[in-house]
Amino acid sequence: MNTLSTFIDLLIEYGLEHELLERTDVNYTRNRLLKLFGEDDYPEQETVFPEPRPDLEQILKVLLDIATERGICEDSVTYRDLFDTEIMNCLLPRPSEVARTFWTKYKSSPKEATDYYYAFSRSSDYIRTYRVKKDMRWKVDSSYGQIDISINLSKPEKDPKAIAAAGKAKSSGYPKCLLCAENEGYAGRVNHPGRANHRIIPLTVNGTDWGLQYSPYVYYNEHCILLNQKHVPMKIEKDTFRKLLDFVRQFPHYILGSNADLPIVGGSILSHDHYQGGCYTFPMAQAPMVKSFTVPGFEDVEAGMVRWPLSVIRIRGKETCRLVELADHILSRWRPYSDAEADIFAETEGTPHNTITPIARCRDGVYELDLTLRNNRTTEDRPLGLFHPGPEYHHIKKENIGLIEVMGLAILPARLKTEIFEELRTALLSGGDLYATETLASHAKWAEELKEKYGTFSEANIDDILKQEVGNVFVGVLEDAGVYKQTDAGQKAFERFCRSL
Repeated sequence: MNTLSTFIDLLIEYGLEHELLERTDVNYTRNRLLKLFGEDDYPEQETVFPEPRPDLEQILKVLLDIATERGICEDSVTYRDLFDTEIMNCLLPRPSEVARTFWTKYKSSPKEATDYYYAFSRSSDYIRTYRVKKDMRWKVDSSYGQIDISINLSKPEKDPKAIAAAGKAKSSGYPKCLLCAENEGYAGRVNHPGRANHRIIPLTVNGTDWGLQYSPYVYYNEHCILLNQKHVPMKIEKDTFRKLLDFVRQFPHYILGSNADLPIVGGSILSHDHYQGGCYTFPMAQAPMVKSFTVPGFEDVEAGMVRWPLSVIRIRGKETCRLVELADHILSRWRPYSDAEADIFAETEGTPHNTITPIARCRDGVYELDLTLRNNRTTEDRPLGLFHPGPEYHHIKKENIGLIEVMGLAILPARLKTEIFEELRTALLSGGDLYATETLASHAKWAEELKEKYGTFSEANIDDILKQEVGNVFVGVLEDAGVYKQTDAGQKAFERFCRSL
């Protein structure tokens, strides 16, 4: 009991320090935690905290160990993750209180409101910061400017117990998906994450009800998700541009964008309407417009082609209503657009292929929409998508290119940490057999090219080389996703479409 009471008190102190609760909440919070652990006793003596003071990860580990010893929680990553959300929820205010504080702070400034909510989402352990910090992140130079690269290590792999239990678990349609508002406070199950410590900010966008939350994996600073309060499919339409611009009007320090609404070109949950944004300057935002043009009837809106590996049209202006009208005009022209010379077809056998990945931002009082032209056509030799990472890049990136990567931030699979920055690194330094294992063999052709390019490798240069070359692969991936290629013919074809507007 002494260990339990000590770490309950440590957790309560953590909650006080991070303003998750107040002094008047202490007894109530302690009793909720005691109930959770099946304990009805508490020592009267003053608690002596260990030094140095444990951080949240250490506190939760001890409490979870106690829970598994008592048979309250199974000892596996999945079950521990479900139970620790229940632990943290004992410290947290109701959703209405969090929303009230948010909107009170919003009256001072939108940034003060989001600063509060982001800090709350981390302090509540909804964002497990001690996992996110394990992600590998770096920048590489390219002909398009600096590109952001990350290897996602924050998502825990499912353990065998949970996989087996999930296979036997009764199917449930509640919540309908991971983005539904009903996830707020949901205890979770083996095949659905616990969200007991989750709070959503309700807000109105374009006259409809939405919710603001942060991604638990925060791929970049203040990575937020704007979700429709109703479980309705994603769709890129005129209202999409209204909603994007209305959100950045309310939160001008944030950007907001949408994945495309077709398979292959959208790395997202297409069944639930949502957007992603945050307080981060993506490489795409720093890319210049290289060829300006004027659309008849929209002489008051600046428009141009962006110097970027994907095919992007940027429109700028102070009147959001004018940007909405022009964006809708561009979308309506792109949906049915075909150009056989550029290998672009709007549909095959009645299946539509053209759509747009849009991103909105506000800079110095001027609103911008970046409209990325997408096409999801497949061919016999490119069954995963004609404008999808080519086979030569699949050893590093095979997944769809969604919104975040369109903007220049690679989200690469966790396997690469071991495969490239451990196994391949060792083989290149030692001159070992690049085909010694199946994993090494998958990277061997690329590694042979690196050997030819760099000659020898040393402890002093190997890491920088691997990071730069992984970045170069990602740039190639983005160029593959561009419907108009970075050639004279490709750019002339891009200009043809712009003239068609």
